[in-house]
Amino acid sequence: MPSTSTSTSTRLQAVALRELLTLPESRRLEFKRVSGKMVGKALETICAFANAEGGTLVLGVADPKEFTGEARLFGIEENPEAVDELQRKLLTEFSPSIDTVRLARLGCTLHGGPSSGKTGYLLLVHVGRSSGVHSITHGGTFKRMDASNRPMSASEITELSYQRGIRSATSEPVAVALERLRTQAWLRFADARGPLTGSFAEQLLRIGLADEVAGEVRPRRAAVLLFADEPGSLLAALDSRADVRVMVYDGKQVVTGATPNLRKAPKTLRGPLIDLIDAAVKTVLDELAQGLTLSSSGFKTLHAYPERVVKEALVNAIVHRDYRLNRDIFVRIFDDRIEVESPGLLPGNIAPATIARMGSKARNPLIAGNLREFRERPNIDAGEGVPMMFAEMALADLYPPQYRQNTSTAVESVTVTLFNLKRPSAWDQVSDWIDRNGSIANADVVRIAGVDTLRASKLLAAWRDQGVLVPLPGRGKRNMGYAKPNEAPAEMSLLSLLEDNKPGEE
Repeated sequence: MPSTSTSTSTRLQAVALRELLTLPESRRLEFKRVSGKMVGKALETICAFANAEGGTLVLGVADPKEFTGEARLFGIEENPEAVDELQRKLLTEFSPSIDTVRLARLGCTLHGGPSSGKTGYLLLVHVGRSSGVHSITHGGTFKRMDASNRPMSASEITELSYQRGIRSATSEPVAVALERLRTQAWLRFADARGPLTGSFAEQLLRIGLADEVAGEVRPRRAAVLLFADEPGSLLAALDSRADVRVMVYDGKQVVTGATPNLRKAPKTLRGPLIDLIDAAVKTVLDELAQGLTLSSSGFKTLHAYPERVVKEALVNAIVHRDYRLNRDIFVRIFDDRIEVESPGLLPGNIAPATIARMGSKARNPLIAGNLREFRERPNIDAGEGVPMMFAEMALADLYPPQYRQNTSTAVESVTVTLFNLKRPSAWDQVSDWIDRNGSIANADVVRIAGVDTLRASKLLAAWRDQGVLVPLPGRGKRNMGYAKPNEAPAEMSLLSLLEDNKPGEE
């Protein structure tokens, strides 16, 4: 007699399989039957997923244009030699190798239905977001589209290298006169670092902050950012920016139009990075210390964010932003939150859903390394500060920092939001559920938080309004589900369910 756990696992897989067959192909999901020609196309899809946000390739399933429902299930038994060839080539055909591939088998009844008596397996090839840019050996570099792949151009490969943090604009020489960098910031740096011999140009060359270009010594962009009195002004001629703008709003939203709801004139902060960090931290903490009078009630609210968290958010934005991009850092202070928007997407394989445990990545190692040489250096230990932010916000009983990638704007950016809101006790349970299952529905909140349906609906609505949850697309009101912003879509949570509930493993 099968154990209860095995029966439960089999039932969960059956449910997941039925739901999987209802999903269309997308940027993160593709189906393929197993044939002799499958291997090359599968490698292209895996390459494209790794170069995008990841995805799942399901082998053994026919196109819905050919068959419907469970009639699509042909299994990997249709051509096991091709599956073996693909698994071998996963180890040899990518440059650099992709180390985020996981395989999972899913048992099912094959084409022909139960009467045929044929059972077999699907192979789910899950590709996680990678920190690199990958190509197929002698086969090109691929980009994922809405439901297909295409070769990437040389300029697209370069752009992706910058986005992933493989290349940094701060390491590139720029046409700025060296004398513009012999400033008080440089003198403080040189004094703290120790004696440097030779001319100013030779000193910069020796410590890796300049290059020789056509017989002329030019500073790297990092040197301009570290030492120039106004780096933003110098870099504006190169179509990039380096300033910080602080905006204080009246209320909880930005009101555009003839009468914007700015509480005071925006403040633009400039200077070498070591001073810019100090100025940004002081300006924001001074604003928060004053408190804000709520326009709707006349009462004053005090901001309860831990000081360390605010400092870390600002330091990360300034040190790890993408300095190619022609946009300043924006700090927006509202009645109920702070938003810090930094140009550039999250580098490496970091995503909003994983940053709490993975921490940050040093996109600009020249900046991070040389800021440590100043006597008044900020805390810029990559990977440690972000987990601290989550821990400190939890100790203060506040919502965790919310990270969001803005990819539909003219200049891509990352926004971290710190909420001045006490989190209800149910949030930890709901957050953990979503991390493990991908999304949550009203019935799930009722069960795990021990509240009634009405209370669960109000909690979900409040979290949606605050932006800590977003509704899943394509769901009706009766079966609405919610996920964290930028979380993996439905097909990824299905894979997690399948992997966590394999028959016989519980």
